[in-house]
Amino acid sequence: MYLVTYDIADPKRWKYVFSTMKGYGRWLQLSVFQCRLTARRRAEMAARLEELIKPSEDHVLIVDIGPADRVSPKVESLGKSYEPPTRRAVVI
Repeated sequence: MYLVTYDIADPKRWKYVFSTMKGYGRWLQLSVFQCRLTARRRAEMAARLEELIKPSEDHVLIVDIGPADRVSPKVESLGKSYEPPTRRAVVI
């Protein structure tokens, strides 16, 4: 499982990154996604993001939380309510 967060300087690039990330994980917050990925899909995602961002202006963090089948993230939410992502099969 990975937590992906990003800070994209240009709104147009941000839109492309956001749209791309929707194909890899669950949107949690403005620029934060939770992704359950195989090693291959994780590498594919990183390569795609590298194509979209401008390294001198943008920043993407990919945090490896651990094996998805053994991880149940505990999230503390302040402010707006938070619904934890439910695990479900995705057909592509």
